[in-house]
Amino acid sequence: MEIAFAWFVVGLVLCVTIVGIPLGVQSFKMAQLTLTPFGQHVVYGGSVGSLLLNIVWVVLVGWWMALGYLIAGVLNCITVIGVPFGIQSFKMCKLALWPFGTTID
Repeated sequence: MEIAFAWFVVGLVLCVTIVGIPLGVQSFKMAQLTLTPFGQHVVYGGSVGSLLLNIVWVVLVGWWMALGYLIAGVLNCITVIGVPFGIQSFKMCKLALWPFGTTID
């Protein structure tokens, strides 16, 4: 829940400027997926434009949000009950690094 709130705050901050709106929209997508990760499949793809946006994303916010998902995944996998949640956290960790050019099925 805290990570979803952090994504929402990042999205609000990025949407303050016109240049940051595409990054803010990705933040809102991540906040929604953080709250409902089960049954969702991420399909990676994209173009050169999404690659450039992903590089900007990683530098600005992607690395520390992915680190949060990585830590949450490791902590969840400590117990047997938390393993499904840990697997979802690892899926979200990868998506947190490269959100542009992805679709959610």
